[in-house]
Amino acid sequence: MFNPQIIYCDNHLFVLNKPAGLLVQGDRSGDLSLLDLARAYIKEKYNKPGNVYLGLVHRLDRPVSGVVVLARTSKAAARLSQQFKSRKVTKIYHAMVEGKVAKEGRWFDNIVRNGVTSRVTEQEEGLPAELTFCRLNYFDGISHVEIDLATGRHHQIRVQFASRGYPVLGDFRYGSRVKFGDKALALHARILSLTHPTKEEKMTFTAEYPESWRSYGDL
Repeated sequence: MFNPQIIYCDNHLFVLNKPAGLLVQGDRSGDLSLLDLARAYIKEKYNKPGNVYLGLVHRLDRPVSGVVVLARTSKAAARLSQQFKSRKVTKIYHAMVEGKVAKEGRWFDNIVRNGVTSRVTEQEEGLPAELTFCRLNYFDGISHVEIDLATGRHHQIRVQFASRGYPVLGDFRYGSRVKFGDKALALHARILSLTHPTKEEKMTFTAEYPESWRSYGDL
């Protein structure tokens, strides 16, 4: 059974809804990754001989779910990577965080990475991080927020919200006191919009919420 939900597939793109807890790319743990599963699926589905090419053009943290776009050709990979680099891709995340955040806002910070974690700094070190957000709902001390991620720093959403006292549910690394599923955070890459690498058409992909989100109010 192929676990990640397929959102879209053609000769150039393979778009998946990554489950929380699954690595995007293999690491030292040796655990199965989204790339491993996707390559095996393409190989069997299209009866591909030899190695299957899939280019990774962006990533999601292991405990984060949602839209991941893979490139099926090197040309598509190069063009998509350029779109991400030049910030021509729209990345909308949904999160559930502790506390009542403002109805809407825009945050600018400098973020410094320290190994496996990152932090907001008042100094001029680090990299600029920008996001805008709106609160979709508030219930039982939890805010359901939509986030438009302008930059893509390490753990950016997790760090920017936690630094203001609103950790993502399940994110014990950044101060959450609320468990959320198994190896999961309440952070979901909900929508991703980009230009198709060969058709030059604007395309928008939406990832359904994981089942674990259904018990948290009206989604």
